[in-house]
Amino acid sequence: MKKVLSIAGSDCSGGAGIQADLKTFSAHGVFGMSVIVSVVAENTSRVIDIQDVKPDMIEKQIDAIFEDIDVDAVKVGMLSQPDCMKAVAEKLKQYAPANVVIDPVMYAKNGCPLMNPGAIDTLIKTVLPLADLLTPNIPEAEKIAGIEINNVEDMKKSAVEIYKMGCKNVLVKGGHATGNALDILFDGNKFYSFDAQRIETKNTHGTGCTYSSAIASNLALGFELQEAVHRAKEYVTIAIQHSLSIGKGNGPTHHFYELYKNGLKK
Repeated sequence: MKKVLSIAGSDCSGGAGIQADLKTFSAHGVFGMSVIVSVVAENTSRVIDIQDVKPDMIEKQIDAIFEDIDVDAVKVGMLSQPDCMKAVAEKLKQYAPANVVIDPVMYAKNGCPLMNPGAIDTLIKTVLPLADLLTPNIPEAEKIAGIEINNVEDMKKSAVEIYKMGCKNVLVKGGHATGNALDILFDGNKFYSFDAQRIETKNTHGTGCTYSSAIASNLALGFELQEAVHRAKEYVTIAIQHSLSIGKGNGPTHHFYELYKNGLKK
């Protein structure tokens, strides 16, 4: 069985963060592991508080995994503070795992900040260059690239600018745009488009976490990047299409809909 590690924050309401990642891993038939970097008291409506795990404990969790288990892919999510980013970056350099998918989480679905705004420079300098794939949404791509995104050409420009910062591939997600849910992948040479019909629902809590974890799972399973993104896009679209009206705000996606209906795909 392939093994995938999530390094991210914990969402006690179960729709995003580590909890969404582990559900996504299980839905893909890979063994999920976790390193918790922050404990987030949140629900579908708001973030109440964040308590960060000390950097040395983050490092020890990562050591515990890599000294014992072969890791086929790593998904990195919420990293709220510079010290946390530096701890994770040093350990990724030390262990040099394959298939590192980094989701530069800055805001919760309800708009509450999950990253210290002053930490963006540290993210760019220390974490971003370690990504085999970086998966920013439009607001995150705007912050990282320093440009305003209003159309597909702007998405491409931001992908190029972010690629220049050191990551191997960039996937700019169009979930915050209008029209179809169009994502743009840039590999340094070519652009690839991944399109899906936009689903009208407020229940999109944890979609970014789910999408990046699905990509990491498919990379671990041996698929090439384009195919891994294509499969992950299909998976998250179905999860949104059958999302759950749980809570008073933005409900979660249905991570196991396809699995419950059809069983595990080969």
